Amino acid sequence: MTEKDKMLHQKLYDANYDPDLERERIRCKSLCQTYNNLPIEKVDERHAFIKSILGETGKHVHIEPDFWCDYGYRIKVGENFYANHGLIILDAGGVTFGHDVFLAPSCGFHTSGHPIDFERRNQGLEYAYPIVVGDNVWIGAGVQVMPGVTIGSNAVIGGGSVVVKDIPSNSVAVGNPCRVIRRITEEEGKRSWDR
Repeated sequence: MTEKDKMLHQKLYDANYDPDLERERIRCKSLCQTYNNLPIEKVDERHAFIKSILGETGKHVHIEPDFWCDYGYRIKVGENFYANHGLIILDAGGVTFGHDVFLAPSCGFHTSGHPIDFERRNQGLEYAYPIVVGDNVWIGAGVQVMPGVTIGSNAVIGGGSVVVKDIPSNSVAVGNPCRVIRRITEEEGKRSWDR
């Protein structure tokens, strides 16, 4: 197996010293750098360019600069995806976002991790587990999502949370580590948010 094959099959792989993976990351980071420097007013150009970085997208995708990812082609986003400034996606394990997902500023999705023992870690070995985010999810500012996590549809993740375990659908979850504090009910649509 190549190191890329190992990465794609959730095995320990050499991320630091494999020339093929390094070339892919450099290519992607160069594309991200170009995207981040496109004039803000050139909406159509920016829209087309972000679609050239990501693996699969819906028709309406908007990511504010700065945006950084490792490979790009391992990211899938659904329709009506919006990410505010400072999004980082370490996508070696693959990251899938459903439809109508909204990300506040400074969020991170980290599919990659390293062995606890320093011998293997110092060899440049890492693992990558997929992250899946369902439909109609709102993720607050500064949220960090760790390898292998699934966030169910209609969930809300409170700002500053560190998500290390799966979050069920129709939940409000917050904290470090992130935990469910309550279910979302039909009453939510009846609340008045204007004070």
